Amino acid sequence: MKFGLFGSAQAKRGQGPDVDSAKGYHDFLEYNIEAEALGFHSAFAVEHHFTGFGQVSATLNLMTYLAAQTTTLRLGTAVMVLPWHNPVLLAEQAATVDLLSGGRLDFGVGKGYRYNEFEGFGVPMEEAADRFEESLDVLTRAWTTDEPWSHDGKFWSFKNVLVEPPTIQRPHPPFWMGAGSPNSIEGVAERGYNLLLDQFAPISVALDRIAMFRTAVEKRGRKFDANDIGLARGLYVAKDEADRDAAIERRMAARARVDKMAQRPDGANKASIMSYDDTTETAMEAALFGTVDEISEKIARLRDGGVRYMLLSDGGSGIEGLRRFSAEIMPAFADSDAAEAAE
Repeated sequence: MKFGLFGSAQAKRGQGPDVDSAKGYHDFLEYNIEAEALGFHSAFAVEHHFTGFGQVSATLNLMTYLAAQTTTLRLGTAVMVLPWHNPVLLAEQAATVDLLSGGRLDFGVGKGYRYNEFEGFGVPMEEAADRFEESLDVLTRAWTTDEPWSHDGKFWSFKNVLVEPPTIQRPHPPFWMGAGSPNSIEGVAERGYNLLLDQFAPISVALDRIAMFRTAVEKRGRKFDANDIGLARGLYVAKDEADRDAAIERRMAARARVDKMAQRPDGANKASIMSYDDTTETAMEAALFGTVDEISEKIARLRDGGVRYMLLSDGGSGIEGLRRFSAEIMPAFADSDAAEAAE
């Protein structure tokens, strides 16, 4: 198995000697730099806006800074929400990250699901799917065309443009797409993209989605590779049961805050990421929160179900939790993979 990171930074608002808005970003960078030294494969960062608690908004800017401080860590977006972006400008910015990082960009894209963000940008949620499709077409053309081209679409028009700089990865950085519903998973397979699965789905649901994606890939005549699926999971390496339970309560409170922002006034937002019940049992089932033995048992279940690539979101145990994970958990799964290969 291989392990990467998934998550965000936090920039606190306010003024005065006790408020350092940059600290959360510097902590994020330190965490990811440490992860590279510990043998982690990648770091995926979110894109969110208008939260009031400082989630990452300018994702590619942050990943450019991280690229300058790392050498092997792959740099992912999870995800860039295409309906909000001028696709030509986005193609230029992403290509710049790929160029400066030496070809380490993994370009995760999605349609978005939070109502408050669409409202803030003045983009109707009903247009998300069409905007997404048109933006994908423009991005792909921007990265694969070496002569000036034009586009006259429903939402975007470009005349005689040649997108610069070129990407290092050819034909372009790998596309990763967040999906959860059967139709969306089929769509990822149809495009030939890699799949990102959310961190809140119970293990059984996550494994069903992996099986669904495998079937969709193979029925299109392609060879399935489990490394083309990144499964996000919350991580908290707990001292004991009480510490674990307190961390789960904090996680549930944070999730409720996000769901409140994401929901439409009419309650009609049915995004798959918001479809799980809010019980402690479901939160415990989905997250890698617990002792080393508890976390290892869950990862073993996921590995046995076909998971080979996991993206870990820090639930609060920080760098010390990351170090314990790399020292006490990761080696067992690397060793098991080596044993499988030898057989």
